[in-house]
Amino acid sequence: MTLCAVDSARTLACRDGHAAATLKLISMFVIFFTSVVGISAPVMLARVFHGKPLYDKAILIIKCFAAGVILSTSLVHVLPDAYDALADCQVSSHHPWKDFPFSGLITLIGVLTALLVDLTATSHVDGYSHGHVHGSKEVTAYTRIGDSEDVRKSVVEIEVVEAGEERRRLKDEEEMVKMKQRMVSQVLEIGIIFHSVIIGVTMGMSQNQCTIKPLVAALAFHQIFEGMGLGGCIAQAGFKIGTTAYMCLMFSVTTPMGIMLGMILFSITGYDDSNPNALILEGLLGSLSSGILIYMGLVDLIALDFFHNKLMSSETWLKKASFLALVLGSTFMSILALWA
Repeated sequence: MTLCAVDSARTLACRDGHAAATLKLISMFVIFFTSVVGISAPVMLARVFHGKPLYDKAILIIKCFAAGVILSTSLVHVLPDAYDALADCQVSSHHPWKDFPFSGLITLIGVLTALLVDLTATSHVDGYSHGHVHGSKEVTAYTRIGDSEDVRKSVVEIEVVEAGEERRRLKDEEEMVKMKQRMVSQVLEIGIIFHSVIIGVTMGMSQNQCTIKPLVAALAFHQIFEGMGLGGCIAQAGFKIGTTAYMCLMFSVTTPMGIMLGMILFSITGYDDSNPNALILEGLLGSLSSGILIYMGLVDLIALDFFHNKLMSSETWLKKASFLALVLGSTFMSILALWA
């Protein structure tokens, strides 16, 4: 309790509701603008350079940079903040928060939830593929039996059918990859939206201008890097323009809306970011978001590209460049933890 009193004394001089409200209104416009720039840049570049010789390689490198950003976001930003919220003296001194590491448990639940969604979506995609392949085999069998009178004619027709089957098979494989990429992008955006809402609400409820000032600049860069990461995944997934615009808009408005929601909650309840109930909610949602982002970063981004991508396995220099992009994405996002 003494530590709580010391912490309160330190923040008392920085508490200024009017100055904090002004900073939060400015931050909403700044963060919205930087979010739009971050997520739109890879999407627009992908549409401009689509079909160019280096298009696939450039998208892959951007996606690896994205994986580094997402992984760093989950491990360096979200999880430590969630742990600190539940370890705060106002929370950890009470039952049951002092008895069990809930941040780790909820992170585990987030990982398992992301795995369940991934398995469900993958099973749906596999069922779609097998249905198409089974239909193709039936066509082949029918052709071979029906044209048995003329051997030469049969051989030519079988070759034509088999060539058509091969084209259909490749098309089905491409469609499977696209469906997987779309699912990854959508689940990834859900995890990022959780994270963005938590950041926004926490900032909106804060009355500490000393905390908000550095957050505005740090979150601007944070949204640019995170937007580039998500935008790279959206660009590779090849959504229709309406879906792409919707996903970009959702990412861009989530943090400003979270700030507004936090301001409304403070005006209604009087709870600020140091209230025990607010800290518990921040810790639980942050841990869940962290688990989702950890799974998506490691399994659906890093492992998928580095171990199951034909383009990566055929180009040694591309693998090195992708790993460098991964390290750079992790580094840039980790450095931002000094301020946010």
